[in-house]
Amino acid sequence: RQMGSLYEAKYTFEQIIGKHTGLKGVFYAAENVTESDLPILITGESGTGKELFSQAIHNKSDRKDQPFISVNCTAIHSTLLESELFGYGEGAFTNAKKCVKAGLFEIANHGTIFLDEICNMSYDLQAKLLKVLQERKIRRVGEMIERDIDVRVIAATHRDLHHLVNKNQFFR
Repeated sequence: RQMGSLYEAKYTFEQIIGKHTGLKGVFYAAENVTESDLPILITGESGTGKELFSQAIHNKSDRKDQPFISVNCTAIHSTLLESELFGYGEGAFTNAKKCVKAGLFEIANHGTIFLDEICNMSYDLQAKLLKVLQERKIRRVGEMIERDIDVRVIAATHRDLHHLVNKNQFFR
């Protein structure tokens, strides 16, 4: 891996500072999940450092020498987000006969992918993400081949997902 690359986590726990009294508990919880490969959901208001914690978790894990990919699910239009995350195969789009592109999940293989503002994903994309979490496989848009992946998923949101699930606005 190239140092200073686009796919590198820059922050460690030692670099995160704050004065809130509850921060000690947040550090304790975050440091305790570093050795696990289970998916993580980080919740909190905008600007509270959710991405900093995701990078620190990655940098303290066994995956620290592998890619760290950060995706702002709000910044990429929902129609493009699927092809960005999963890639696409030959002929998936009009005039794309010779184009094949690996998605961010493939690029993050053996590393970590951070999905910020996951609550903004479409229902269909949430279902595809659930398959990734359960089966550890992805399928590029326009292909029938499933590819094995080994990616730790860290997701974040500022919204109350339990409330969104109850309103059928987030996948159960």
